[in-house]
Amino acid sequence: MRLAGADSNTESLEGEGRVDRKKQQEAYENYVKRKTPVHNLPANMTKAFITGGIICVIGQSILNYCEKIGLDKDISGGWTSMILILLSVILTALNVYPRIAKWGGAGALVPITGFANSVAAPAIEFQKEGQVMGIGCKIFTIAGPVILYGVFTSWVLGFLYWIGKIAGLL
Repeated sequence: MRLAGADSNTESLEGEGRVDRKKQQEAYENYVKRKTPVHNLPANMTKAFITGGIICVIGQSILNYCEKIGLDKDISGGWTSMILILLSVILTALNVYPRIAKWGGAGALVPITGFANSVAAPAIEFQKEGQVMGIGCKIFTIAGPVILYGVFTSWVLGFLYWIGKIAGLL
């Protein structure tokens, strides 16, 4: 047996529940809009271009200097890579490279300097935990997948090349 006012009370409570859920949903959507970063693609691309360009200009300058002092092209390229890696590690240790990467995005993360940063940053961060459990365990947390898949892909391509040589296709 139902009371006459029970249905209207139930509908009233359900209506209030819908209104509360709707307000919660709107509040959540507003919160997400406030917290979601707004990206300006042309500005980000320009910053990446400038950052990557500066890194390349520095690298080209080192290469030109090495060739100017009499080193051959291959040796100059090796010195250029080593100096860029050293500069990246030093800037990472001084907490400068992360700021460059934040501003320049992929322009700072794609070149060899970005890879050096990804290896050096965890090593620097976890050095207080010791040589083995800190640096040894954490050094490749970021770069490890890149190295793993790079080596695996090289192996697969080398295997396919070998098969092609045996089959007379190459």
